[in-house]
This record gives sequence, C-alpha cells and structure tokens, in this order.
Amino acid sequence: MEECKSTSPPVFKPYNQNQLMLLPPSLEELIPKDHLVRVVNETIDKMQLEPLIESYKGGGTSSYHPKMLLKVLVYGYICKIYSSRQLAKALRENVNFMWLAAGNRPDFRTINHFRSSRLKQTVEEVFASLLEHLIEIGYVKLEHYFVDGTKLRADARKYTHVWAKNTERYKASLQKKIKALLKEIEAVNEAEQREYGDRDLEELGEEVEVSSERLEEIVQEIDAKLSGAQAQDKQLERVKRKISREFLPRQKKYEEQERLLGGRNSYSKTDPDATFFRYKNGELLPSYNVLIGTENQFILNWSIHQNPNDGVAFISHMEKFKDLMQRTPKHCMGDSAFGVEENYAYLGERQIGNYLKYPTFHQELSGKYKEKHPYHRDNFLYDESEDSYQCPQGRRLRFKESGERRSAQGYVSHFDLYECEDCSSCEAASLCKKGAGPRTLQRNVQLEAYRREAWENLTSPEGVKLRKQRNIDVEPVIGHIKYTMGYRRFRLRGREKVNIEMGLLSIAHNIIKMFTLATENTTGA
Repeated sequence: MEECKSTSPPVFKPYNQNQLMLLPPSLEELIPKDHLVRVVNETIDKMQLEPLIESYKGGGTSSYHPKMLLKVLVYGYICKIYSSRQLAKALRENVNFMWLAAGNRPDFRTINHFRSSRLKQTVEEVFASLLEHLIEIGYVKLEHYFVDGTKLRADARKYTHVWAKNTERYKASLQKKIKALLKEIEAVNEAEQREYGDRDLEELGEEVEVSSERLEEIVQEIDAKLSGAQAQDKQLERVKRKISREFLPRQKKYEEQERLLGGRNSYSKTDPDATFFRYKNGELLPSYNVLIGTENQFILNWSIHQNPNDGVAFISHMEKFKDLMQRTPKHCMGDSAFGVEENYAYLGERQIGNYLKYPTFHQELSGKYKEKHPYHRDNFLYDESEDSYQCPQGRRLRFKESGERRSAQGYVSHFDLYECEDCSSCEAASLCKKGAGPRTLQRNVQLEAYRREAWENLTSPEGVKLRKQRNIDVEPVIGHIKYTMGYRRFRLRGREKVNIEMGLLSIAHNIIKMFTLATENTTGA
C-alpha cells in the first residue's frame, strides 16, 4: 500500500526585510536581564570616576563621555576584544556594545587615545574605586593577600635584543680607538704639550672614559685650531673626520643603550622597556614580569617589573598596594621566591603576617633533606657557649669574621663567617666542601629568626589552610587571564601603557568574578 503524500506546501515564518515598524525596537529590550554587559554597566556607574573626569580640560568641542569609553573598553576586554579597531567595529555591529555606548560610535583613534593617554595617570584610581566597591559589598576583606608572578610577552619581536655585555664590549673597544686617536692629537698639538708638560691628556688615563660630550668639545677645539692655522693640517683634518663621523655617533649610540638598559642585562629595540626573559622551553623573549595580589580570586593589586625575580619586585609591589588603598593586608602569602630577608623585614616593620615560604621550606617539611645531604649546614651542631659549629665528622668551625651584603635595592644584611680549624686528612672533605681551602659556614642570625617565624606561621593550622588556599586563589587568576581571556602578550608598548592594559584586565577579571558569584548565589537560592 502506497504511503499518502501531503499535498500541502511548506509553511515558513514571515521574512520581510522591508517591513516597516510603527515604533523601532529599543536596544534595552534586546539585552537579557541577567546578561554580563548589565553587570559591567551597573558596576562602572557605581564607581567614583572623578580623577578620570577631572583629567579633561574645559572649553573646546565636546568629548565622548569617559564613563562610556571605560565601559566599552572593559566589556571589550571581557569579550577578548583588545584591538581598538575591533572595538570600533563592535560599536557599529554588536547590540551589546551599541546599548552600552548608548549609540555613540567613537572611532578607533578616539578609543586608543583614551586607553593610552587618558587612563595613563588614572587607571589605578579607577581600579581602586572598583576595589572599594568590592569591599563594600563583602567580596573582599583585605585579610589575606596571595601574591604570585607571571611573565607576559611584550609587543616586540624576539630578534630585537640589545645585550648589556655586548654594549660594554663594543664601547670598551671604541674607547681604545678613541684614546689611540687622542694620542695623535697630543703629538701634533704643541699648545697642549706646553699646558700639560710631560703628562698625558686626562682622557688618556685607563680609568677615564671619554664621553660623547668631551668628543664634541675636542671636535670644536680642533675646528678652532684649524681656523687659526695659516696652512692646512691634513692630519688634524683626518682626526676630526674620524671623531665626528665615526667615533662620536658610536659613542652616543652606546651611551643611549646604557641609559635604556638602566642596569638590566638586555632590552628590546621595539619596546625598550621590555627585558628578555628565559622561558621554560629555553626561549629568550622580550617580556614583563607581572606580580598579582589576590583575595578570594579577586585581583587586589598588580605591578609591572623589568626583573624576572619575583622576590626583588615584592616590596615595590606591596608599596603600590599601600599607596593604592592607604592600608595594608593582615597576612601575606607567597611562594619560596619571595622568602628573602629584605621581604621578611618589610613585613615585620608593617606588622603584616609573615606567610612567605623560603627556598628550603618544602625540603624541611619533608624531613628527608638532612639524610640526602649529610653535610648540609643544618647538620652542623651549633655551640652557643663557644660560638662555634661542629661538623658531622666532629671537627670544629670557629668564628672568623663578620661581614655584610647590600642588595640592589640598598638593603644591608649582616652575617658571621665560621671556618674549620683543620680539614686535612678528613675522609669526607670532597663531599663536605669545594675548593682547596677549609670548610666555611655563614650564619645570618636575623634571617634565621625570620625563617623560624615563617615556619611557625606556615605550619600552624591557619598556615596550612592558607597554603592550600593559595593554590586555588592566585594561580587560577593568572590562568584565567592567560588562557580563558587569552591574554598572553601585551598589545601596547612601554611600561606605562602596559600598566594600563594590566589595569583594564584586572577590572575586567573582577567584574567577571562578581558576575560568576552572583549567578552562583542566584542559582543556589
């Protein structure tokens, strides 16, 4: 039996692009009530933006409202739209952006100028206003401060490096050539000989560096002598050309490189504020070290550094938070990279709870490191009455001298040096020490006290809880920025502009976290 086939034609919903409407639809009606864009809008409306608004001068033509531009940028970062051109496109095509901007359509130049210029001096104040709002609604209490660092690529190619060692080597080679040429000037300059007698020119001393300013003065002196001479001096002419065309430009170049290096080991020609860091895969890439402080997975603070060492950057990071919020957290928790004497002293002076691990904390926690390393300093017994140590072989290390070290930041630490009386004929000498001299041991009494305090805090019930909390607090925040938000490389160049980007990322992350918690609470209710 054949199946009955329907003779009715298919029915489609109305589709008429030229359909006229009595009233155009409101963008408000197109945005769901529980959409994230509404949280962005409401949160920024509640923030105190006076510093940002006051950055505008009166008079002239009207400007786009900074509150609107800030909303667009923050929501763009939430949506992983970081390009000013893409943001301008979204304002023309995306309903959420259109509603957020109330129909305004600033071009990409306006958006980029607002981000790179207007926010340069005010991004911290804007972030602080959001943080005060988080404190007010109870999401943040500033009790526990979890800190960690991560490297983010700079907007620069990896083959744009300038190395400090190369600059130093090339400059030293140039100085030798300059001084060799100055000897020629000395030989032909009778006036100089009469002034200095049998002495060399001051610039010819091994320890004296001939600066670019001095080279310019020498060129002027040669010009004066040549203009006053009756006959042409070809040798002085050659020397002048050599200095002005070759040596002077190169000297200025190396001095500029040293200025840009500022004590660093490298910088990028594309972004001179970026430093080349070595990554886990062995690559050397132009980057910034970003320190982030969190509580309950909310970002409390961020800071941009040119040194890959987190411990070196810790104090300036904490000082930024203090300036930002005019207060300090109750406790601070960080990994072993932060556990150095200078940082412990900083926490102690400001009465912040010391929960910073030190490099051997986990080894001491396992209790097996003394067995694996029998000649570790912790296996040497200290005799307080004699102020000496006894090694595992029973030999005595007595006090020799006291010394001090000064860190790059100017912090001075003090230590005592102990030396073994006699390491000769010791069967364990090759395992116990390096070199031909006797075994030595350094003791830093202050550092030992700080570490004992850190150990007691970290192994207490509260410390165990904070150690576990750190793994699910600051590290997921870094992972969210790098992987969920897809932000592993800065889009702007220069430390100040990179700081703006990190501020916008922090604001965007905190609003996402607020939205997530509010949604969870609503669902749970």
